[in-house]
Amino acid sequence: MVYARGAVCHRLASGSMPPDGRVRVTGLPRSLDRGSLRVRVLGSPGVRVTEARVEVEAEPRDTGTADGLRREVERLRDVHAAARARRDRQLALVEEVGALHPVPPPRRREDPHRETPVDAWLELADFVDARLTGLHARLVELEEALGVAEHELAVAADELARASTDAPSGHVDTTVCAVVTLAGTPGGTGTGTGGSGGEEVRLELEYGVPGAVWVPAYRLTHRQGDGTGKLVLRASVAQRTGEDWTGVRIALATADLRRRTDLPRLRSLRIGRRQPAPAPSGWREPPAGLGDLFTGYDAAPRPAATGPVAAAGGSAPGAVPPPTPPPPPAPQAYGAPPGAVPAPGGAPAAFGGAMPPPAQPVMARPGSAPRGRPRSFSGPAPMAPMAPAGAMPPGAVPPPAPVPPPAPAAGPPRPSGDELEYASLVLRGPEDRAGRRGRLFPDSSFDAVAAEYRRRAEAVAELPLPGHAVRPRESAGSFDHRFDAAARADVPSDGTWHTVTVGEIPVGLRTEYLCVPSVEQTVYATLVLSNATDQALLAGPVEVTVDDDHLLTAALPTLAAGAVRRVGLGPAEGVRVTRRTNVHESTSGLRNNTTVLDHKVHVELANRLARPITVEVRERVPVTSEPDVRIEERADWTAPDNGTGPEYHAPGTRIWRVELPAGGTTALDGGYEIRIPAGKALVGGNRRS
Repeated sequence: MVYARGAVCHRLASGSMPPDGRVRVTGLPRSLDRGSLRVRVLGSPGVRVTEARVEVEAEPRDTGTADGLRREVERLRDVHAAARARRDRQLALVEEVGALHPVPPPRRREDPHRETPVDAWLELADFVDARLTGLHARLVELEEALGVAEHELAVAADELARASTDAPSGHVDTTVCAVVTLAGTPGGTGTGTGGSGGEEVRLELEYGVPGAVWVPAYRLTHRQGDGTGKLVLRASVAQRTGEDWTGVRIALATADLRRRTDLPRLRSLRIGRRQPAPAPSGWREPPAGLGDLFTGYDAAPRPAATGPVAAAGGSAPGAVPPPTPPPPPAPQAYGAPPGAVPAPGGAPAAFGGAMPPPAQPVMARPGSAPRGRPRSFSGPAPMAPMAPAGAMPPGAVPPPAPVPPPAPAAGPPRPSGDELEYASLVLRGPEDRAGRRGRLFPDSSFDAVAAEYRRRAEAVAELPLPGHAVRPRESAGSFDHRFDAAARADVPSDGTWHTVTVGEIPVGLRTEYLCVPSVEQTVYATLVLSNATDQALLAGPVEVTVDDDHLLTAALPTLAAGAVRRVGLGPAEGVRVTRRTNVHESTSGLRNNTTVLDHKVHVELANRLARPITVEVRERVPVTSEPDVRIEERADWTAPDNGTGPEYHAPGTRIWRVELPAGGTTALDGGYEIRIPAGKALVGGNRRS
């Protein structure tokens, strides 16, 4: 599903269910949104998904892995550098030889004048000329070789830039996989923790990725004299998500995948003395029994850690480490059990722990967080387990005792503004420590590599649009539409536009000819399209083919369901129009106090085509807002209806609709009178237009 920006992918995976129920689905793109992963089981009612998370693995690539395009670019870059170096050396030689000139020896004042050795000068000039001739000939060859090398390097670099991003871009293979934990037995009740192994299970993975855009395009096929046509909806799709879409079913949507859906904050209007705005609070009473939620998880058996364990103080391998004391109780937080002590000093508490006490100038101790690392609002870090007194090495300084926190203040914790960003909060799992399990905390993890992949993927939104193309969000308005492609398609992850055929849309068509002879004495052919579907047709380029001949590429406006619009096809050379006007000015009334302007319009039409046509002739009558000025029409034209027509007409527009047979002619006569009182008449100027 490709949205206006971004896409949601559905991937199917099938295989044998292992006994432990843990399945790894590899091949996911590096730029996927981790929070959008959804997994469900298909066709196995007794199996359910209990956990799904994203993991990233990296391993060195095999030395024999083929990477021909990148190696070719590196080779051509070396060739280009060598050609440029040879050209530069040749230029230096040309400059060195060109600088040769005769230098006479210095003459002392008492020495007589010497004769100039003309033969030596000429021999030097001949030598320089012959040498420069050979050097320049060689320089031309080197310049041509450098130009060829630059062209080959530019072509290879362009191919590399346009290549699919599905292939690894370095010497390390980065694999993004989904780790899914299944429970139950295929066909069973689903109460177990895993199957016996060997059962076939199908999974459907859903995840969102950035770096995918689309714009609509159309192809209109029409035959003259036929009232119907074939409009094929096509889409120009570009994606740089990091995976090639090969043989996939594509659906297109006009919705914005990245649009925020936060609820609006309604502010009350009060009349009276100004009061400070209350601080926002997202704290609420924690659910009962939160501490018992992970009892079963803690009681489940786990495999013991293998390998030697070194005890504190350098004890022998294999020794049993000292027992770890339980962590100190965490301060109250969002989701804390009833009766917990709130945050010290009334400080804002995070969704999962209270704010830590004020920083104290104490020495660093084992287990403390390093400097520069983002601190989570879950209280002070627990003390590292102390080694037995006998195991402490000689000369070691014992860590200082923890500073007791100040007396707590009354009242519930008040989260800060950053902690109220619910979209960035993460529910801590059972692997976390006791003070954080089952509570919401801000996600402090940041993957710089994934952020770079996402930045490269989102750059596809800056691609220049094809001619007459319009972004889906601009043409869809306040409604969202979805279009499903009828066949499978291939869209590589190369960041360029690819045309995908979506399907055929039934439309109503009729050919009409339009002319406005008062502006231009030319008749234009138009196609009147009516949208007979229940969804809108978005604006975009349309390739018009009439009688199997490509006519032109025009801009199709947005057509709502049931709407009618007109698409121009250019001048019709087989239809002629001629317009002549006559204006007569006179006076009337008892004392000749009314000026009468009589306008006569004569229009002649000639059809030189081999089929009957319908011509719409447009004229315009003056419009007045003065009650004393009267306009009387003398013609059989009609006023258009702006409510039901395919387009909007300016006030005063009048229309003639004429049916012309093949080779026929007709004449249209019309006119109007403008009666202006003497007090309203213009003095000077052009009163006839």
